[in-house]
Amino acid sequence: MTTTDLLPAIPEGAGTADETLLRLIASALACLSRQRTVPNPVYPAKVQNAYNRLVLHCLRRGEEPPGSVPEMVRWACERPLAEWPLPLPDEARSGTALLVDPETRLPHQSCLEWEVNAADPAAELFENERILEALAICRAARSPRAYTAFRALLTTRPVLTGAELALLGGDPECGMLLHSVIKRCYEPAPASYLREGAYRQCPRCHCLMVPLLVGGHRCELDRCRRDGERGEGTPLRPDKGGVFQLSRPLRMFVTSPGLAETELESALKKKFGITAEMWPNYDAYDLRVPLPGRRHWAVDVKDRVNPALLARTTTPFRGDPPYERAFLVVPRYRFRENEAYGRQFRRNLPDDMAGRVTLLDDQAFLRLVGRDLATLSRQETEPPRTEGGRHA
Repeated sequence: MTTTDLLPAIPEGAGTADETLLRLIASALACLSRQRTVPNPVYPAKVQNAYNRLVLHCLRRGEEPPGSVPEMVRWACERPLAEWPLPLPDEARSGTALLVDPETRLPHQSCLEWEVNAADPAAELFENERILEALAICRAARSPRAYTAFRALLTTRPVLTGAELALLGGDPECGMLLHSVIKRCYEPAPASYLREGAYRQCPRCHCLMVPLLVGGHRCELDRCRRDGERGEGTPLRPDKGGVFQLSRPLRMFVTSPGLAETELESALKKKFGITAEMWPNYDAYDLRVPLPGRRHWAVDVKDRVNPALLARTTTPFRGDPPYERAFLVVPRYRFRENEAYGRQFRRNLPDDMAGRVTLLDDQAFLRLVGRDLATLSRQETEPPRTEGGRHA
């Protein structure tokens, strides 16, 4: 995930009117999920506007509209996008996916991806400003290491106690420089997540697990949920200054792909002895992979549900530090869930990006690195040949 991923820009006029309505609905659902108190009026303007637009759309098509905002939310919990009265392109429908998880009542990542492509996602603008502020401070201090440490913090420590958050102010890696930004990235954990006086952390990603209505807990990240991360997790009591977690957009669009980035870094080291540079030159891209012959490959890791939205927001990699090839790498499970992932990506990729970036799943990328190293090794061990093909 590069700096711009939290708020990818959609070209003006991109998508259909139905996609525009879907973005409004996704923004409304995300807005409702973030409410901690009952506002006045009960529904914010963006929620009421999305509902009104959906009702009008249904009436124009002769469809029965939802009777209220809660019923619109029920649609999101029970109806896959393919069953909504929205004639969306196939790649926008996400198969049988729902916008809202019926067990946790939280928007799925697919919903948040549509939200950040909305015209005015104020919450996401605010989140993106935090990342950009951290970049600006580190650039002014000429400290790329501080930015790298900041990104590693958001990836590996999505949950902190109040004491840990305070102690970061004395951390020489990034806390002393970025403590004010770090504090604004975290928010108090909701009391509704408490069970028997404790929160539960996912043993894999360390995010807080969400209590289920039927009992037990489940991780909210797609990567963990699809691997069956349930159960009770690791208990965390709020007796050390409370418990704080990254805001949800940061957990979805920084922590989740950040885990895939660090796993790829570890795999390159373990399989090939390659030490990749993480987030080089203030996050020009995610990994700079050194190869023999003083070559480098640039990698951006994306853990995105919708390949069409990913393609539309793909832009050229920054050229410093330089590289020979550019790759978008997506976790393998996304391709298993959607066998057309690659084709849908290519159909929606802007014309000016064709041939400038290669989409691969993480396992395919590792195989490509292995083949490149094996080819070079064979070339180095083959004896030189004289004219006519005879050995010298």
